[in-house]
Amino acid sequence: QVQLEESGGGLVQAGGSLRLSCAASARTFRRGVMGWFRQAPGMERQFVAAINWIDIIRYADAVKGRFTISKDRTENTLYLQMNSLKPGDTAVYYCAVGSSLTSMSTSESDYDTWGQGTQVTVSQ
Repeated sequence: QVQLEESGGGLVQAGGSLRLSCAASARTFRRGVMGWFRQAPGMERQFVAAINWIDIIRYADAVKGRFTISKDRTENTLYLQMNSLKPGDTAVYYCAVGSSLTSMSTSESDYDTWGQGTQVTVSQ
């Protein structure tokens, strides 16, 4: 059973930075796709970024050039470095794993395991 534990959310001013972390099991890093999604109040959950087992990466257009997804295999941790944050980035951010994925996916229905979420709030 894959378990994901997120951390690193908080309150930051516009233009600031935060780094989210997602701790997972070693087995998680050897297959499938790991991703970050976010959900703002009253909105559907949306794709942010994903990285697969051979480090191919994809970003949502809204975060391209500002966010960086990465993973540390020695620490079994997925990261999301968020720079130049905007109030529109305010949301609950979720780490997710698509353990059966053999190609990149931006669809939340393709991801079978989710973390509990961490709140990111960006003030004006």
